[in-house]
Amino acid sequence: MTTDVDIRIARDYDKGGQDDGARILVDRLWPRGLSKKDLDLDDWIKDIAPSAELRKWFDHDPEKWVGFQNRYWAELADNPEAIEQLMTWCRKGRVTLLYGAKDREHNQAVVLRDYLAQQLSGGADRR
Repeated sequence: MTTDVDIRIARDYDKGGQDDGARILVDRLWPRGLSKKDLDLDDWIKDIAPSAELRKWFDHDPEKWVGFQNRYWAELADNPEAIEQLMTWCRKGRVTLLYGAKDREHNQAVVLRDYLAQQLSGGADRR
């Protein structure tokens, strides 16, 4: 089990860097106006994104942030195949999770990064 977890997050519209490691898109929908070449992706794991129902409920409302975190964490716990696919990348080295939300503090990549770090460090499930 690794303790050197290096998971970064970035908007998919941000310019990528050489030190990004594996670049993984974690949105269900392809970002508007970007080509595959623009993103320079290593993988696109659509199924790791929050459900449409959860995404619509949250609607990027910071007042719903805690509820969103709890609900998304539960969805992730019920999604072992997508989690394992992403954890395989994390075990190889640095990963940058790409997301499309404008809010850099309240988005699924923030929750996903914390969930993966907890899983990879062998910590107990917080939910």
